[in-house]
Amino acid sequence: MKEAEPKFELRSGETWRDPFPMYAALRDRDPVHYESGGDYYVLTRFEDVWEAVSDSETFSSAQGLTVRYGEMEQIGMGDAVPMVFLDPPAHTEFRALVTKDLTPRRVATIEPALRAFIVERIEKVREMGSADIVAELFKPLPSFVVAHYLGVPEEERTLFDRWTEAIVQAAAAGGVDEAGEALNELLTYFAGLIERRRKDPGDDIVSALVQLGEEKVSALRILGFAFTMVTGGNDTITGMLSGSACLLSEHRDQRAKLLADRSAIVGAVEELLRLTSPVQNLTRTATRDVEMRGVTIPEGRRVLLGYGSANRDEREFGPTAADFDVERKISKILSFGYGTHYCVGAAAARLQSRIVVEELLERCPNFEVDVAAGVYARGNYVRRHVSLPFVAS
Repeated sequence: MKEAEPKFELRSGETWRDPFPMYAALRDRDPVHYESGGDYYVLTRFEDVWEAVSDSETFSSAQGLTVRYGEMEQIGMGDAVPMVFLDPPAHTEFRALVTKDLTPRRVATIEPALRAFIVERIEKVREMGSADIVAELFKPLPSFVVAHYLGVPEEERTLFDRWTEAIVQAAAAGGVDEAGEALNELLTYFAGLIERRRKDPGDDIVSALVQLGEEKVSALRILGFAFTMVTGGNDTITGMLSGSACLLSEHRDQRAKLLADRSAIVGAVEELLRLTSPVQNLTRTATRDVEMRGVTIPEGRRVLLGYGSANRDEREFGPTAADFDVERKISKILSFGYGTHYCVGAAAARLQSRIVVEELLERCPNFEVDVAAGVYARGNYVRRHVSLPFVAS
């Protein structure tokens, strides 16, 4: 009997629980897959995705990052173009202005405050005995970090989660009006914050950009950057942390290795990032006809880059690619992309992950999460939990 052709299906909510057999089938039998229903192509092998993210001239971000055509017009942000939608040279010039505050060395300066926040939250959960770890730690933590870098006062930080949740859910459901309302609230807030920082600058990225002057960095460009940080730095970290907690619960032998040798946690974070791949997919647009593995992708077509699939590709990571191995030697992963659009928050993401793992193992060495009871969020591009039962022990 002839084997059925593999299919690709955008995931959301419960269907995020196990997309990996679908990825494996596509990698093996149709690595440059055409999805006729949405008129886009899907890349699932590590080598192909790496090639695409390395070539922003051919695979452009300027038309949006989802499979929807006309996405930029639907978003309706006008001239406040988010950094992730810029191509070189505009992207390169602006990136140079913000990355100096997000280097590993600069990011490390937040570690004491970050660790104190994490410890306080874990201790609260320990007192409770059991809790939803997403609500208590994995969701508030990235909001704390993003707010710190953008200079948002503490009493206003809960706005981040509300905006992010609204934008992600609206995008998943195709509700442009709902997304537009959340975007308007976000942009209005940061327009006000920019004006406040002109008069009263702080030690944050928004203040630093404002002080460069309108001619060098427009207020609209700062608004676009704030949007990128708020929407890109919240749910992705939640996905990384919740996915990591699941892996550490499901693989007690690997947890035991980390308990025996805490120095191995740094390397284990890379393995956790590889397997969780919070951003499972993002899209580029082909700027010319391009051939990959005998398939011609026409100019103007969307190309979905399967980061989650690529990070489990046996051709790159060997026959045990699907396994969690804290001792795995990893030279490169696609969890943060690569090249021009390599995630500016990568160092902050790694720091959050490392400290959470360190403190969970120190304070709750026998913790358990109920993997089967975890609830996945709606949304086609970020795989994350909205709730995950946790028992501290």
